[in-house]
Amino acid sequence: MHILITGATGFIGQRLIEHLGNGHDITVMSRSAIEGIGRIKVRQIIGSFDQPDTLRKLDSIPVVDAVIHLAAVTGGSDEEEALAVNVAGTRRLYRYLLDHGCRKFITASSIAAAGVLDPAFTPLELPIQDDHPCLATDAYGLSKAMVEELTRYFHRTSPDTDFINVRLGAVVPDESFEQPKIDTETELSVPYVELGRVYASDVVDAFVRMLEAPFQVRCITCNLVAPDSGAAIPTIELLWSWYGVQTNRDKLKGYMGKENTYKPLYAINRLESEFGIIPKKRLRPLIDSAME
Repeated sequence: MHILITGATGFIGQRLIEHLGNGHDITVMSRSAIEGIGRIKVRQIIGSFDQPDTLRKLDSIPVVDAVIHLAAVTGGSDEEEALAVNVAGTRRLYRYLLDHGCRKFITASSIAAAGVLDPAFTPLELPIQDDHPCLATDAYGLSKAMVEELTRYFHRTSPDTDFINVRLGAVVPDESFEQPKIDTETELSVPYVELGRVYASDVVDAFVRMLEAPFQVRCITCNLVAPDSGAAIPTIELLWSWYGVQTNRDKLKGYMGKENTYKPLYAINRLESEFGIIPKKRLRPLIDSAME
């Protein structure tokens, strides 16, 4: 399988290339050359994915069977840049690939698509569903939701395609990240981000599993966060402190019961039902024996 990876010099891109190794025919696209990949053989295309002259460089290589699209301008980008690069640029990239025979598209979306970068964000339901509508007040979250809608449009117009959008939590490094203690006394600036992290190893594993999963005709969106909330106390206690014990009991009932003690704020069951993926690495600083 010939795979195109955009954003290949980024945090996830380089780790993904290392894990895919020489098992696939890999072309990487990035604004700078990838250093230190050693024995791994990849084609490198230097340039921005949203530029026509960069896309024309794909003309001389084998047909791309699948793309893992990681490149994007990130949180904090202004409206002009976020919509021009993330939305219009992805439209240009995906139109080129569709017209040249690619049929599998794995897109790095973000939990920001639901609107969680707004400190005042309140989800419509808990846990936050994979298809939670966009309530973003920031350009980055809006752009990610618009890219998801773009994939649905492309799937309608080219129904023989497999589109997988992955709403990534805040990705943290396995080697150095230590989850801070979070309880009812902790002040959180963006709580649904700080309690929606995921380790890089789980992200890389998920992308590889999705890539190598059998082709299906579909267009789906999946949350990908750690398998626990990351709080040092049961999730229900934290949520009760935010929403109140009695008035929101129905909203929070999914967090009751011993099996849901440290349940994440995001639904991640679609990962398992579609791909057999269960994120492995928990965020809690201390995991009791009952959770191991």
